[in-house]
Amino acid sequence: MTTTTGTTSSTLTAPAARAVAAVKQYGGGDAAVRALDGVTVALAAGRFTAVMGPSGSGKSTLLHCLAGLDRLTSGQAYVGDVELGSASDKQLTLLRREKLGFVFQSFNLLPTLSAAENITLPLDLAGRSPDKDWLDTVVGTVGLTDRLKHRPAELSGGQQQRVAVARALVSRPEVVFADEPTGNLDSRSAAEVLGLLRTMVTDLGQTLVMVTHDPSAAAYADEVLFLADGRLVDRLEQPTRDSVLARMQRFGE
Repeated sequence: MTTTTGTTSSTLTAPAARAVAAVKQYGGGDAAVRALDGVTVALAAGRFTAVMGPSGSGKSTLLHCLAGLDRLTSGQAYVGDVELGSASDKQLTLLRREKLGFVFQSFNLLPTLSAAENITLPLDLAGRSPDKDWLDTVVGTVGLTDRLKHRPAELSGGQQQRVAVARALVSRPEVVFADEPTGNLDSRSAAEVLGLLRTMVTDLGQTLVMVTHDPSAAAYADEVLFLADGRLVDRLEQPTRDSVLARMQRFGE
């Protein structure tokens, strides 16, 4: 385990996403809440980055602004070389559809579609045909080959999240953003999904950014970023559950 406050291995490659002096404020006057307060961070391609912090620290806000799901009040957010603040709503929609993947706590599957149809839904909406070899690779990686005809109600929670992970991967996104992806799963299913997310990075070269409150989940990452009061306060390379827990205790979690 190594920790740094300056240059790390995650800054040695071109960032897949980054924020520069990012500020996000909700409301105005005495009721204003600054969810992000000048965050600057770069997320390198091909890495698994976890984002942690106490409740209200700004971790989900950072993910949403980096993913183009919300706009910053000031500062810049980039995916690759695209600055999100200057993009139109239509451009952001295309960016999210073509370059980003999403995995959320709730699986967000359509109940009337089969697993296979849910996986290819983003491509269907974009009017694109899936790359069969890549689709087969994704389905095999998530272990759903014998479940493709099943609808969500016929799948366990862990299997449904596997469908969601496959859906996030099918378009070969530049970055996958995961917001508490194991929050609705039991411990065994959570471990299986986290192992799958780790495989996405190690074997498929995917870039993954995951918000979590769970030190055990963060231990699957290459690096953990810690936020408190809307600010980036620490980062940890090669995390373990115990090292993450020790850092979190500093911030009152």
